[in-house]
Amino acid sequence: MTALTLAEVQQLRDETPGCLSGIIHFNHAGASLPSQSTLDAIIDQLQREARDGPMEAGEQGAILAENARSAAAQLLNAPTSSIAFASSGSTAWSMAFQALGPWQPGDRILVGRHEWGGNLASMQTAVQAGAQVEVIPCDETGAVSLAGLESMIDKKVRLIDLNWLPANSGLINPAQAIGQLAKRHAIPYFIDAGQALGQLPVDVQALGCDVLKGSGRKHLRGPRGTALLYVRPGFLKHLNPAQRDVFSAPWSPDGFDLRNDARRFETSEVSFALLAGLGNALQEINRLGVERVRQRIQLLSRIVRDELHQIDGITLHELGIAEHQSGLIAFNLAGVDAFELKRRLGLKRINIGANGVPYTPLDMQARGLESIARISVSYFNTIEEIEHLVETLQLLAKEP
Repeated sequence: MTALTLAEVQQLRDETPGCLSGIIHFNHAGASLPSQSTLDAIIDQLQREARDGPMEAGEQGAILAENARSAAAQLLNAPTSSIAFASSGSTAWSMAFQALGPWQPGDRILVGRHEWGGNLASMQTAVQAGAQVEVIPCDETGAVSLAGLESMIDKKVRLIDLNWLPANSGLINPAQAIGQLAKRHAIPYFIDAGQALGQLPVDVQALGCDVLKGSGRKHLRGPRGTALLYVRPGFLKHLNPAQRDVFSAPWSPDGFDLRNDARRFETSEVSFALLAGLGNALQEINRLGVERVRQRIQLLSRIVRDELHQIDGITLHELGIAEHQSGLIAFNLAGVDAFELKRRLGLKRINIGANGVPYTPLDMQARGLESIARISVSYFNTIEEIEHLVETLQLLAKEP
């Protein structure tokens, strides 16, 4: 595997309108910058609909959607039939979770301390039915403890859910090892891969998960309003979606039967334009090679972390093993609220993220954090952009 060259990075930047606008973007974990060809794919489909009629252009739109499905399957090492599309990662996860019901009093749901707030909100229907959401202990690095998880397992456990790359630290949880444990005990296993897709290799066969979801707008560089849902083919029979229409449960003389693939989670009304853009973004990262992407993100994020350590007043909120962290860097600047810091950097045309307690409530409360600022790098960021970010943070740190 060869590393991304500077010439390749520059070409990627030349093909990305956001890189040509003067903005320095370090908020890829919130939403990354799409390429011009991704924008073109969206616009082409919209123009086709305007020219030929929205319904009449649907035939070509359906072809583009299936191209996106094939590209997603390639990225995940999954059968094409196991891929569904949704409007957001939270929607995808919630649909799969609700389809697991009905829940019974005493059912147990085991989650990592880093669980996404949206997933916890979806679990409240199960809690109202009498199920319990229980937090798996962390190990000494802050990751989900395999030994702690094993000690919690009994016949009442209905689900193990993992947030693979939490939104508020550089942690990469041991997703594959947890999958092996879940399989050994025959417990359904969901993975929230919202920050993983497009940042590191995701092989659902190796992970051993039953369900995995991820957003299109983050590291995949797809459009907002798109997400992927993977459902293991053998697990599909256990999922009974609450929402159905003539697409997910087509009519036959014998009645309305659910599809026998992951498209039982889709509906007849969909934005083919957005899926055309998502398909292009997926094809781009497949061509580029996600291993090469991961290598460059590791390099750049290591530089950012080293530089932040040198700035007086900055505290990093890192979890996990230093040599095995994601491109998400959580920190605070003394005396400056995280959202205010985001605003000040934005005025200088530098984009970062900021998260409050609702994003990862269990972990934020456990660590006594009210908010964190977040730098998230992508493979087409540059050393020069990092230097400018660091210089700006140094100046802000000296302000009264």
